[in-house]
Amino acid sequence: MAAAKNQYDTVDHAAKGSQRTNIASSQPGSKVTTGAIPVSALHSIRRERAATTDEPIVEHMNWLASIPSPSAGSLQLGPLRLNAYGLMIALGVVVATWLLGKRFVAKGIATRDDASSIAIIAVPAGVIGGRLYHVATTWEKYSENPGEIIQVWKGGLGIWGGITLGVIVGIWAAKRRNIPLGPALGAVAPSLAFAQAIGRWGNWFNQELFGRATTLPWGLQISDKNLPAGFESGTLFHPTFLYESIGCALLGVVLLQLDRRGKARDGMLFAWYVVGYVTMRFFIEGLRIDPARNVAGLRFNQWTSIVVGVVAIAWIVRRIRRNDASVDPVNVRTAGDGSTPQP
Repeated sequence: MAAAKNQYDTVDHAAKGSQRTNIASSQPGSKVTTGAIPVSALHSIRRERAATTDEPIVEHMNWLASIPSPSAGSLQLGPLRLNAYGLMIALGVVVATWLLGKRFVAKGIATRDDASSIAIIAVPAGVIGGRLYHVATTWEKYSENPGEIIQVWKGGLGIWGGITLGVIVGIWAAKRRNIPLGPALGAVAPSLAFAQAIGRWGNWFNQELFGRATTLPWGLQISDKNLPAGFESGTLFHPTFLYESIGCALLGVVLLQLDRRGKARDGMLFAWYVVGYVTMRFFIEGLRIDPARNVAGLRFNQWTSIVVGVVAIAWIVRRIRRNDASVDPVNVRTAGDGSTPQP
């Protein structure tokens, strides 16, 4: 038994060395680092060893060792064939609109119908804004094939353009219904976070926007047709869609708790949503390997996160200082003492 184990330890070691050699020698100039062996190859060797040495075989290890990607970017429901990317976005919109209506009613500022009416025009505006931002920041991808600009179902929505245009149109719609701006922004903040958490699963179906190669047990499998150039078949990648989905869901929960406890309300809650999202997005963006414009060593979206985050933090600080000044004891008149507030 010991001899057999030593024999397969040698095979395992040799296989790893051989894999490193193959990866390092294939495609000169490849970005793949030496030693990046596909997890699936190691599993094959270990199953062979287990069969020879009577070690137990755990059949579900393949699932635990990686996250599979869907075989298709669509869902077949009887005679209907639904694009999964669009379906995830639509599902996120439905959940966000439901939550927004519930929060409108709880705050006493609007009705569920108001939430639906605002969503009907704000959501399409957000999709248009997101697409325009994506095309503008990756123009080299569409300059030779402008017809692909309208193919939104294939992916490619920039979150900054989507939120900017969607919120602007949403504010306009809310004002038309005499809904106060601050409470409306506070109501929509967690709704946006949950919508993003759901919508990110569209990237999973499209097998896009994943991160660097990894050997972590939750690495993402990518089919050969979607594999970036320079990577061996079976290489696993950081599932950045999952990181952002979980992060946005947690952000939504935190925002609801802050609102419930009165720690941040109205516009302040929306500002904290912005700060929380840009902080998370900055680090997740740094993991991604899809083509992007780089400025001074950072991806363009990382710089966008920095700028937007600084503006949001500055607004929060200004708001806190204004609130502190409004309750300054020097400026508060004591009831019945005949004193006057100091200038």
